[in-house]
Formats: sequence, structure tokens, C-alpha cells
Amino acid sequence: MERLWSGEPGWHIMPRMIDALVNIVRTAGEAILRVYGGDFAVAEKADESPLTEADLRAHKIIAAGLRQLAPDWPLISEEANPPPFAIRRRWRKYWLVDPLDGTREFIDRNGEFTVNIALIEDGEPVVGVVGVPARETIYVGDRRERENGAGRAFRLDAQGETPLRARALRADRMVVVASRRHGGERLGEYLRALRRRFHVSTVPVGSSLKLCVLADGEADVYPRLGPTSEWDIAAAHAVLAAAGGAVLWPDGNALTYNAKDSLLNPSFLAVADPAFPWRDHLPSA
Repeated sequence: MERLWSGEPGWHIMPRMIDALVNIVRTAGEAILRVYGGDFAVAEKADESPLTEADLRAHKIIAAGLRQLAPDWPLISEEANPPPFAIRRRWRKYWLVDPLDGTREFIDRNGEFTVNIALIEDGEPVVGVVGVPARETIYVGDRRERENGAGRAFRLDAQGETPLRARALRADRMVVVASRRHGGERLGEYLRALRRRFHVSTVPVGSSLKLCVLADGEADVYPRLGPTSEWDIAAAHAVLAAAGGAVLWPDGNALTYNAKDSLLNPSFLAVADPAFPWRDHLPSA
């Protein structure tokens, strides 16, 4: 595999980076499916989230691939202990990885689990690759050469390469992506507020695939009303932003990365149409 960077620091990225990342994601997905197709044990992490052999295999493949591509770029992965903020706050550019997002979806065998690699630059996801192994689909977002604040986003599957564009909000109808495992009364409050103006339908989706559904023009908004880790959404955030959407803090500002000691995100709103005044139609955070 060809390295993307060598020599003195200069943040140079070769044009073939996307192809290399797609290959890494595909290889990690194949390793996950080999575990998925058989019997596997489930362990519990310190935070009570599940862990399987598939998570660990995917992490090893991704970490090795990224080291070969760019040996001097730092890496944060869900399956490795991150360095303290005093060190990583100095990073201008780094990889942010979730080797298997949606482990509970993996355990339930519903196919809605993903492989995620993001490149973060100055607190912003500029490249994201999200693989959906069970569907043989990969989503890609590249914001390095932006047009109108977006970039290039596409989906790779059996039909080849399909451009992605998040849709503009329609006048009277809205599709809300809802987590399969989170929501409750707070989500109900959001839905009631939106129904004052729109005919609202909900689509339950697991893992970072929720943001890819927005990028693919199939839905309008995903309100996440509870904590996530930065690696959970970074790659899909890049895909959505490259397709013209956005991920926003409750105050309406763009969500950023590596800006604090904790790697947890508070609530956020992922939207297909950032031009719509979402804060005027939703409850305060």
C-alpha cells in the first residue's frame, strides 16, 4: 500500500487517499462479516457497552492500514485508549475511528452496523468513509475541495458510484430519523413541535448509518438527544456535510471535535437542509 505522507510535516495528502481508505474499510468489513456469520462471544466494557471479536479485528486492520498510509498522523479509535487532552489538543490533523459502530445492531444481526474512518483537521471532519458491511455499501465524503460549503459525497455499492446530495426541506412533509435505542420523552417533545408545521414520519435506524440516510436524500433530520462519543459520528458527519447537510450543537453552531478533555458529545441535531431555521421550530436544549 502506498504511503500518503512521508518526510517533514506538511500535511500533504495524495489524491489516492480516498481509494486507500475505501480499501481499508472494505477489508475491515470483511473481517467483521466473518465473525458475524458464526457464533461469537460478547464482553462488556467499563462503560457497560458491548464488545465483540469483530470490534477488535476491525480495529487492528484499520490501525495497521492507517499507519502504513500516514505513519506520523495520530489516531484515536474507540478500541484504544486516547492520549490526554494536553497532548491531543496540539494536533492539527488526525484520524478518528470507530471500527464497529452499532455493536448492539451487530449482536442483534439486523445489518445496521458500520465501519468508520474520519480525517479531522482543525476540529472539523474533512474526509469520512463509512462502510455498511452487511449491505456491501460504502459512503464517502470529501470536503477538502468544497463548493458552496459542501464537497464531494458518493455511495459505492453493486450499482457502482452514486453521487449523494442531502435534500432541501419540503413545504409540508418531514422525515425524522430516530435511533433504534434512544429517544424517550425528549424525542417525543421534538416530534410534537415539528408536527405543528409538518406532516412527520419517523424512520428507525441504527449506528452512524442515520447520518448517511440524511446524506442520501432519504430523510430530513436526526435529533440526537443524549451523549455520543466523537468517533461515533465523525466519519458520517463528513459524509453528510460533503453532501450539503450539517451537524449542529443545540445553539445552532457547527459541531466540532477535539476541543475539550472529554470525547463525549452532548445533544446535537443532524440536518439535511441547514438553511431551514431549525431553532425556531424546536424546543430549547
